[in-house]
Amino acid sequence: MRALPVRMDAVLVQALIAAALSFAHLHDLASAAGQDGWKAWAYPVSVDLLMVAAWRRLRSGESKAAGWCWFLVALAASLGANVATAGLLDLDDVPAWLRILVAGWPAVAFLGGTLLAHGAPNTARAMADTTEPPATVTDRKPQTPATDAEPPEGGAELPPVDAGSAQPPSAPVPPALVALARKVADEHHARTGTPIDTPTLRARLGVPLPLAEAIAAQLT
Repeated sequence: MRALPVRMDAVLVQALIAAALSFAHLHDLASAAGQDGWKAWAYPVSVDLLMVAAWRRLRSGESKAAGWCWFLVALAASLGANVATAGLLDLDDVPAWLRILVAGWPAVAFLGGTLLAHGAPNTARAMADTTEPPATVTDRKPQTPATDAEPPEGGAELPPVDAGSAQPPSAPVPPALVALARKVADEHHARTGTPIDTPTLRARLGVPLPLAEAIAAQLT
């Protein structure tokens, strides 16, 4: 497996140098303020992690005010350590206020990291909750479902009829439908010897009951 080549440029080298110096200054300041051993090494890690978390918040575009606030806090801690270890303070006799700041930093870093990690609103979810549903199109004409009734004898096909719409008995009936119904009634009478009734006529034609009653009324 080939390793990916790492491009070493001036910016990367400068970033590594700055990170190493800042890390060392924070360690020296924490050690001078009474945080010895592993605790002195944990302080620069805490400052750098808070700065990275704030930078990620700024890159995400969510709650930039909080991102800038905690980024400046971490930057002030890093710059303060750089300045303090440059000879302006006597590291052998650190003032009490600086010891208080160093001792209180873990709580501040924990608060900032928690707010940055868990306080970011979910933009996609917020947009989904505030977006209104699309308007329902109501001006479309309903499609007429096709009927499954078998065509009547003789091979003639009926025009499509909406089985869900109930027409009144007095509704006008197309003459072609009356002629077809009369042919069906004559064939039924010739085969059975009895006049066709309305339910049978409705089943043979595949029409709603009110329309079948209107047709039967015209056949009598």
